[in-house]
Amino acid sequence: MKSRHKKLALIAGALAVVGIVAALVLNALNSNIALYISPTEVAAGKAPADKLFRIGGVVREGSVARQADGVTIDFIVTDTEEEITVHYKGILPDLFKEGKGVVAQGRLTADGSFAATEVLAKHDENYMPPEAAKAVGDAHARAAEKKVAAEAADAAPAATPQASD
Repeated sequence: MKSRHKKLALIAGALAVVGIVAALVLNALNSNIALYISPTEVAAGKAPADKLFRIGGVVREGSVARQADGVTIDFIVTDTEEEITVHYKGILPDLFKEGKGVVAQGRLTADGSFAATEVLAKHDENYMPPEAAKAVGDAHARAAEKKVAAEAADAAPAATPQASD
């Protein structure tokens, strides 16, 4: 082989190796991505059926139920518009409390609840994960819009004058 052919073969081999490495890295990154989805989006059917994803919101007051084994916990996560029941087996973070922000990673079960493999809690009094804060804010905005629309609909019939005989 001439030196020119050797250089071309070396370049082609290097490009093939770089391509294979890039494909493996992209595949690894894609399989480790966990999308964030709010309870409202889960209720709307936007949750992936067979993939890990994260759900976040606030733990509803009075919803935490511990099983007899001490490590199995059921609780409800809400974004103030929709709620989803979360089942988790493991040790919860020390900062996990009712009425506080939480993000759980896992999958949907056949009965529509969420089987968490990991639970993350907020780290101080003012913190809520940005995605959870946005979901709660959006839910509050939608609730306010519905309230204004309902009040306007209730006020409209009262504003029309009645004909007198």
